[in-house]
Amino acid sequence: MYTYDEIDRTLINERVSEFRDQVKRRLAGELTEDEFKMLRLMNGVYLQLHAYMFRVAIPYGTLSSAQLRKMAHVARRYDRGYGHFTTRQNIQFNWIALSDLPDALEDLASVGIHAMQTSGNCTRNITTDQWAGVAPGEVEDPRIWCELLRQYSTMHPEFSFLPRKFKFAITASAHDRAAIKVHDIGLRLHRNDAGETGFEVLVGGGLGRTPFIGKPIKPFVHGRDLLGYVEAILRVYNQYGRRDNIYKARIKILVHELGIEKFAREVEDEWLAMRDTALSLDAEVVEDIRARFIYPHYETLTDLPDEVRSASADPAFEAWRLNSVAPHRLPGYSIVTLSLKPIGGPPGDATADQMDAIADLAEKYSFGEIRVGHEQNLALPHVAQKDLPALWKALDKIGVATPNVNLVTDIIACPGLDYCSLANTRSIPIAQELTRRFANHHTANLIGRLHVNISGCINACGHHHVGHIGILGVEKNGEEYYQITIGGRADEHAVVGTLIGPAVPYAEVADVIEDIVEAYLALRQRPDELFVEAVARLGVEPFKERVYATR
Repeated sequence: MYTYDEIDRTLINERVSEFRDQVKRRLAGELTEDEFKMLRLMNGVYLQLHAYMFRVAIPYGTLSSAQLRKMAHVARRYDRGYGHFTTRQNIQFNWIALSDLPDALEDLASVGIHAMQTSGNCTRNITTDQWAGVAPGEVEDPRIWCELLRQYSTMHPEFSFLPRKFKFAITASAHDRAAIKVHDIGLRLHRNDAGETGFEVLVGGGLGRTPFIGKPIKPFVHGRDLLGYVEAILRVYNQYGRRDNIYKARIKILVHELGIEKFAREVEDEWLAMRDTALSLDAEVVEDIRARFIYPHYETLTDLPDEVRSASADPAFEAWRLNSVAPHRLPGYSIVTLSLKPIGGPPGDATADQMDAIADLAEKYSFGEIRVGHEQNLALPHVAQKDLPALWKALDKIGVATPNVNLVTDIIACPGLDYCSLANTRSIPIAQELTRRFANHHTANLIGRLHVNISGCINACGHHHVGHIGILGVEKNGEEYYQITIGGRADEHAVVGTLIGPAVPYAEVADVIEDIVEAYLALRQRPDELFVEAVARLGVEPFKERVYATR
């Protein structure tokens, strides 16, 4: 966990005081909604279909038990008793009253949580691998660099009004769990031939109306130069990015229109003019940040203790262990993923009672630390394997032990038309129906790793472009239709999925997905050939034929 200093705490508290005054003036009629809009967006407040929506940042997806309990408190006291974890390592509250927002912000500030830069045309929450710091084989903990970027970008005077929102993601593992190739700037932490730590930098990735996979712009930027190099990118984007057309304002469009070679030259020129300035990081600065991350005092343990061997005789425990428990960098410990995708439930939602219970379990079994992943699940990163049987029973009791992580029912979905003012169609009911269709664990396990992503509009908050199966809602003559793409992925081999044919009506979506899955099971070469690998080998035609032959 990272511990905030006095500067951070002062900044957060001052922001609460400032927003309290702005809300007071809005409620008194001294500010119109238009005048208030920019002020509320800078504090993570949107006006949605039914109420104000409040988006709270979870920097690099790391939470303490105290912070999660405070989120439960906000959900219970100011909302309808639950929160929604998003694909950006944020949590959203959908039913909060404007008059309650300053109090909610103040309560969150008491544990170092804020909503700054969770909306607006600025640098958004810096995201990373939810297993950061504990994943085997990791170069080093990427959250140290996330924190440096967070401090650098928070209320940056030059980049608070960029052409559009701007998103960073960092990975330090060979397997990318942070989806860096679909971010405005993606950073892959690695070592060069000299053993020095630095970053491969990708730029211009993103989803939405025009999806692009990020392009490599520099193979190695030394850690000391990280802030200077990303500032050079931001300056070029800030200067040349379009502000006359919101749909062409993202950096991905600028990179595409200029070409990566010309864009890279512009950045290099800017970088050469400013390198070795105040943005060059001293080793002491980096070490100071590193020292503020407090790591657990682990015991010396061995893998597969007797407690796990005995419990494995229970098929339900073993199914959960094989699905939801991942290796830790230290023997005798594991990373446990908590599925927020119960059969028939809205993806990513957690009740206040569940949050409180998870906070308690994190204190008991994970040194008081919880992680939030972009797949809308949570994780406990430091669980001693001997505690797995007891933890499983406790998680099962509160409904977050569904053994479906990375399976067909582990669906990413945006709030869709049930909440969002931008959406054209519903997402949540489709996710719920699909989880019911594939509820049988044996069937889901037979299918294997398969990511289904759903977005209720072209803005792609459900990341449908990079779902193994992507579902995009579109409105046609007042009715809900859905386009289906297959073959997308968001990992180190990221690629945008391919459309298989005409959109299908709402009532047929679940049937279509079943057809695609059945075609895959019939066509795969071997049981361990993943769906996305089969699509890469076969193309979309066999799946298209199966879906549209009788429609």
